Amino acid sequence: MSVATVLRLHDLDLLLRELSDAASVARLRKLGYTLRDLNGLARARERLVAGVDRRWVQHYLRALKRYGRGVVPVRERVCLGCFVTLPTSATPGSEESLTLCASCGRILFWR
Repeated sequence: MSVATVLRLHDLDLLLRELSDAASVARLRKLGYTLRDLNGLARARERLVAGVDRRWVQHYLRALKRYGRGVVPVRERVCLGCFVTLPTSATPGSEESLTLCASCGRILFWR
């Protein structure tokens, strides 16, 4: 499981949330987008969830429900979800390691 997998899951969740809003769908259709096979997006989401450890999915879903975003970037040791400066011990891990913000509980990704 990698940060990239969780980011893809987050992108799909945000897209599915936008497509469940009638005003957003009307705006997209007005711009010329055709919206077909939303079930395909849901299936892709399920495949991604199956590839992520259940513990991380629970952290992600809890933060998504509470804040509307489950994954946020870190810039200059600042969580861009809650704007708390992370301790110096919080360092970017490898692409394979996931990190939680100690303040807000969102999954962090380092730029």
